[in-house]
Amino acid sequence: MSSALDMYKENILENYKNPKNFGEIKNSTHRASSVNKSCGDEIDISLIVERNKIKDIKFNGRACAICTASASLLTEESKNKSILEIKKFDKDFSLSLLEIPISPVRIKCALLPLETLQRAILQWQAY
Repeated sequence: MSSALDMYKENILENYKNPKNFGEIKNSTHRASSVNKSCGDEIDISLIVERNKIKDIKFNGRACAICTASASLLTEESKNKSILEIKKFDKDFSLSLLEIPISPVRIKCALLPLETLQRAILQWQAY
């Protein structure tokens, strides 16, 4: 019989193998890229922001299962949210999307997509 933790691990693997919102928005209004130097994860997030809302969001790059799953879940959660709502996303919120305990060594992997999204939002606020 499968435990709840096993089901959550399966969710991570599913989002790694078949990530939601994977790709690039060619006509993005905002974009940010980040690299986790400790493991080599690379993430690029592109957005279309209209009327203070995220109308479309995609990510691409090369990253581990935790980082890719985190990006998949975070981008899915971000669609149609206002910039104010996105600004409230924090470490705890982002980690809760993964639904499994993340070891201290993997925290940077799990939070790289959030860091990248927030940098894209900051870029947006500069205009």
